[in-house]
Amino acid sequence: GVNSQELKHITKELEVNAPASEAWELYRKLGLLKLIDLKLTNIFQSTEVLKGDGGVGTVVKLTFVPGNSSYTEKFTVMDDQRRVKETKGLEGDCLAIGCSVQILEFEIIEKSQNSSIIKSTISYAVKEEFQAKDPKPSIQIVEAIVQSSKKFLERNN
Repeated sequence: GVNSQELKHITKELEVNAPASEAWELYRKLGLLKLIDLKLTNIFQSTEVLKGDGGVGTVVKLTFVPGNSSYTEKFTVMDDQRRVKETKGLEGDCLAIGCSVQILEFEIIEKSQNSSIIKSTISYAVKEEFQAKDPKPSIQIVEAIVQSSKKFLERNN
């Protein structure tokens, strides 16, 4: 394993005018995949559940437009109390260019009755031989997903 001190972190927060319970309902399980299929066709060619039903252990593959690269991840944490979902990258994205670990965490934070914060954190470690190249995960893709979910949630409120 990698100890957490070696991990680098990229964190973004976005306020949403929707209750935390609604935002969590979208983020937990497979809700985000459906949103990606509907709204982010400019970034993703397809999403595919390779294994599981959206709970811990689920493996999903996201294929990017134009279809020559993909990212596969496994759901490792699904905490309904804390509203935290964590996935571990299995292949693609940063792992394809020199990262040894890539973990994505979404946390839904209640701000008020009708607003919440979607906090996304990508944690990653770079293999020693790739450190000079300074590879980074695609935070822009995560931001596009979060922006799209904000629009979706606010349209429904």
